[in-house]
Amino acid sequence: MANQRVVVLGFSSMLLVAMVIGVAVTVTKEDDPSSDGVNSSGLSTTTKSVEAVCQSTDYKDTCVTTLSSSAGGTSDPKELIKIAFNVAIKYVGDAMNNSTVLQQAESDPVTHAAYESCKELLQDSINDLQDTFDKFGTFDLHHLHDYVQDLKTWLSGALTFQETCLDGFENTTGNAGENMKQLLKISGELTRNGLAMVDEFSKTVMSLNVSSFGARRLLSSDGIPYWVDSSRRKLLQAAAVPYPSYTISKFDVDPTPNVVVAKDGSGNVKTIAEALAKVPLHSKVPFVIRIKAGVYAEYVEVTRMMTNVVMLGDGPTTTRITGNKNFADGLPFFKTPTFVVQGAHFYAKGIGFENTAGANKRQASSIRVSADMSIFYQCNFDGYQSTLFTHVHRQYYRECSISGTIDSIFGDASAVFQNCTMVVRKPMDGQSCKITAQGRDDKRANTGLVLQKCSIVAAPEFTSSPTPILAYLGRPWKMYSRTIIVNTNIDGFIDPQGWVQFAGSFGTSTSFFVEFGNTGEGSDKSKRVVWPAIKNMNARQIAPFSASKFISSDLWVKPTGLPYDSTIN
Repeated sequence: MANQRVVVLGFSSMLLVAMVIGVAVTVTKEDDPSSDGVNSSGLSTTTKSVEAVCQSTDYKDTCVTTLSSSAGGTSDPKELIKIAFNVAIKYVGDAMNNSTVLQQAESDPVTHAAYESCKELLQDSINDLQDTFDKFGTFDLHHLHDYVQDLKTWLSGALTFQETCLDGFENTTGNAGENMKQLLKISGELTRNGLAMVDEFSKTVMSLNVSSFGARRLLSSDGIPYWVDSSRRKLLQAAAVPYPSYTISKFDVDPTPNVVVAKDGSGNVKTIAEALAKVPLHSKVPFVIRIKAGVYAEYVEVTRMMTNVVMLGDGPTTTRITGNKNFADGLPFFKTPTFVVQGAHFYAKGIGFENTAGANKRQASSIRVSADMSIFYQCNFDGYQSTLFTHVHRQYYRECSISGTIDSIFGDASAVFQNCTMVVRKPMDGQSCKITAQGRDDKRANTGLVLQKCSIVAAPEFTSSPTPILAYLGRPWKMYSRTIIVNTNIDGFIDPQGWVQFAGSFGTSTSFFVEFGNTGEGSDKSKRVVWPAIKNMNARQIAPFSASKFISSDLWVKPTGLPYDSTIN
């Protein structure tokens, strides 16, 4: 049954937002409540409700067609949500049980690996949307800004999981990739429609200057804006509940661990895997794992069910987790990381994450981070191509070091790096280095990379290379890639153009690259590439990319007591 729920992610995302903005799909007082369900304009109430839901979307035909064919005469947004699940199940069956894709996956090992990764990724999308539906199906009008940010985070994640699934088929033979693309077409369109609805709702709120509805003069005694009429008010009153708060304990300098990992036998266990086996599932309080000095050659996964896991090492050069999985040896890039973390509220301090595959093995990640509200403090991430996979959701990095060659930091998370060091290593002969490759694939997604008060430097083997090596700040990996570099020291080895193309002119008009307040020889912008994607911004315009606003980090980083910059200064 798990696989039979995959495409529900697209429809449920769209309709979840329809419930949030249910005022738009509720039949207005002007509708004539005639017995045949036809209003004064000649449209049935169902048709009008469906059209209202789909009004702000990019894929209106898909939205209207899928809803209209299954609405069964209802105009109740809650009933439309239930119907959406049933419609989605049909798409799931078509996508995951398609005989052609299954046969191709069984006949070719590379295609089989891509297919297996795809199933895992789509299940992650299901989980994302199910969590969103469960936690935020109702809302508190006093916290609409936080509500919208949460919805965008999870909807962006749902879309990214689908796109990562399709990316895995890029180097397969036959038509498996194209078949999967077509099978997931409707799901992707509906997920994007959901983002469009959230974005429209957010703009409406912001235009009224009530992004959090903190201005009490705009609210009636029941906490609902005075301009909402009685029919809509009833819907909102039924939905309004206290907004969930985030509770993260402040970590002591040396908190008492629940488990101690030590290779020499001086702890409770000798491997990190053994320690994770003791983690209580869905924990709401930190579970502390102390990892003593040593090189741990193991592949680690902190699953989605392992929430609030804290890992404390003895320092990033003495406590190291290492592996060498890589793309060149036949694995999808999604499967190359040494360390994978999916459980929300993950915290790591003083640990080194490493992939030793080398520059000639292509993509070989040290870590994949798919955990919402995850924190890395004084950690090292070492590799060559695709070192740090900031996959999805909100992430915060402080005083960390990231070394690599091509696309050292990549993915589609909303990630903020403060006081970190990006070290560019020597690549293979003939290759150039790119520090970032952000993966935003929808113009409404709230994702991006923010490098604040960081240092961008070259490794000794880079600077001593007898052959000059080109190095860039980044490239547009996806259509709407977004990277902001602010108040950062950039050494002079960075090419004066700053940014480089990914494939022809792809993304050079639609991406979003900002350099603001940077220092160092490499920060001179006079010879930067001239693309529409290169933006010039002032202090006011850059403010939305502060940690507190971009990833809502005052809610979950600040309470930990870690060094932290809430604003850009």
